[in-house]
Amino acid sequence: MQRVTPATKKKIGIGLGILAVLVLIGLGLFLVKRQQLLDYALVQVKQRVERKFPVTLTFGPARFTDLNTVQLDGMSLVPTAPAADTLLRARTLRASLSVRSLFAGRPVFSNVEIDQARLTARKLNDEQDNYSFLYKRDKEKTPAVARDTTKGTNYGLLANQLLEATFDNIPDEADFRDFLVTYDAPRHRARLTMPRLAIEGGEISGQLTAVIDSVENRVGVRGRIDAGDYEVDAQVFGLDKRPVVLPYVQRRYGARVQFDTVRLSLSDKDFNQEELTLKGTASATNFIVNHPKLSDQDVRFPRGGIDFVTTLGQASFSLDKGTRVLLNRMEFFPEFSVRRRPVPERVIGKNVNGLTRRDQLLAGLVLNLNVESAETPANDFFDALPEGMFETLEGTRGEGTLQYHLHAALDMNQLDSLEFDSGLRATKFRVTRFGRENLNKLNESFPYTAYNDKGDSVKTFLVGPENPEFTPYNQVADELKYAIMTAEDPRFMSHRGFMEKAFVKSAIQNLKERRFARGGSTLSMQLVKNVFLTRKKTIVRKVEEALIVWIIENTRLATKERMLEVYLNIIEWGPKIYGVHEAADFYFSKSPANLNLSESLYLASIIPSPKRFRAGFNQYGDLRSSARYFRRLIAQLMARKGYITDEEYQSVGNSVSFSGRGLRAMNFSARPDTTRVALPADSAEFEPLNLLDLLGGAPDAGVNTTDPTKSE
Repeated sequence: MQRVTPATKKKIGIGLGILAVLVLIGLGLFLVKRQQLLDYALVQVKQRVERKFPVTLTFGPARFTDLNTVQLDGMSLVPTAPAADTLLRARTLRASLSVRSLFAGRPVFSNVEIDQARLTARKLNDEQDNYSFLYKRDKEKTPAVARDTTKGTNYGLLANQLLEATFDNIPDEADFRDFLVTYDAPRHRARLTMPRLAIEGGEISGQLTAVIDSVENRVGVRGRIDAGDYEVDAQVFGLDKRPVVLPYVQRRYGARVQFDTVRLSLSDKDFNQEELTLKGTASATNFIVNHPKLSDQDVRFPRGGIDFVTTLGQASFSLDKGTRVLLNRMEFFPEFSVRRRPVPERVIGKNVNGLTRRDQLLAGLVLNLNVESAETPANDFFDALPEGMFETLEGTRGEGTLQYHLHAALDMNQLDSLEFDSGLRATKFRVTRFGRENLNKLNESFPYTAYNDKGDSVKTFLVGPENPEFTPYNQVADELKYAIMTAEDPRFMSHRGFMEKAFVKSAIQNLKERRFARGGSTLSMQLVKNVFLTRKKTIVRKVEEALIVWIIENTRLATKERMLEVYLNIIEWGPKIYGVHEAADFYFSKSPANLNLSESLYLASIIPSPKRFRAGFNQYGDLRSSARYFRRLIAQLMARKGYITDEEYQSVGNSVSFSGRGLRAMNFSARPDTTRVALPADSAEFEPLNLLDLLGGAPDAGVNTTDPTKSE
């Protein structure tokens, strides 16, 4: 082994020293250059942001804390609009920086960490705010695309801009600590406090406390995001076993909407300059809606979801083919579209801006809806019914399958164009067990409680032969049965519970008058409403009523004769006058079997408004013209149907003879001396009825719609 001499050692030492010095010099030059490149990169970032948006971006001192970690002591983003407030401010920012990318002139930041960030959004009015620049295109910097703005707002364009602004500003790696977001506007205030929100490898996790319009929620967030492909799959859930309440809906519409967990997934986005198509899924657990017009209690969906294909365009929105809704194990396939067309002058008679806000929203809308369900086992169908929506049917079991369909179309410029068709198709269906309410009680004696319009009970009585005032079907005068069916439901004996033409005509009138001006209820629906449901007028009660009617009618649970028998024995015929026995005795001191045609026509006429039983007469007991019209019209229809003879129709007079308590209740005045005092004209209190229209046209009756009292 060769021995190293002292001279050699000295030379090696000198060489190593020189190398160390060179390394130190190189390192020093690297560090200096790295810092210079960092400062230059931040200038480039600042210029790039300020070219894209009308803002001033300011960075505090920047330095490397280790080989590839950069720390900025402060950052602010201030819109350049006059009097615009600072939008974003942060005390400390840290990020990993690829040194190689830095020297290549294309710095790549990752693993962004932000401490004590404050995002402050403010809106002074419809024209002034400090945030809309993020999604509004700069007309001078963005190439113009020809668009017809006269056809309304392009919701596809707006939604695409919002999505791109959101995804383009989400980093691949980020860690936000002590992040505060506030929003102040004339009508809304929001404050979101996030102790931590992290994005790591595309995975999102965090917690936040949100106070929006005085409604506070503590929620957790977790999921995954791929900003480059505009994909996200995230869950929002309540913390501390508390639900999440949607605040804006509660304030704007008076509805409480809440959930335990909501999952939203966006899997595809396609924008073609005019329309935006989105595909994804949304689901919720323990979703609850409460609104007084919907139901008098919570309507709960334990679990449900939707796979959606939706398109937003020029004044239009649609759910397209491929959309699927799942309620428990029942599948629905809806297709829905709504678009707004210009409102013709003939429709509004004035500028649309002169309409109320609600009418402006409705004007020009064209809606189409088609829903088909999969063929569903009966028990899966009953299990899919939302809790609190069908109380009467809760616990019902059955056999066979059910399949639902719905078609609706409406042009708000042409309300008479309304189309509606809805129904259930049954295959070998039967009820094997009734739920909370035994629908079979229609075939038995049962106690009935009558309620007033306020929901207070008036009286309870037994519907059955045990009650001496109960009147069997065959002991009611045929004239009364035929008069009621003719006036209320001319196809009662043949339909399956519904008259769609009458329903559509009622809906058209309600839309024209912007209120529930008239109903389209059949005798079956009136019976179910009185026997099984409350008197409260809510959407849920109407849907429940329709389903119960369908079950009774389509399983032949009760005969038509029995249904009419129960109906006649429970309906109100005046203040605290219930059932045909009381009515016949009160007004005419007769039994129901002995009522004549004139008396039957009167009793049929007061069913819609029994408390206004005197409204068809003037103060002297003379029938008003509208009441005379009703009597002649119903009698004419009865004659055409063969219920009465032409001679009986011709003999219908213009007076009704009361006796007993009924006469005293009418309280007619003594007629003055007509040789000196003119008789008063008919009051307009009882408006003439367009009865044929109410009955859906009654094409089989072949009756002229002119007033029969004027034809003679």
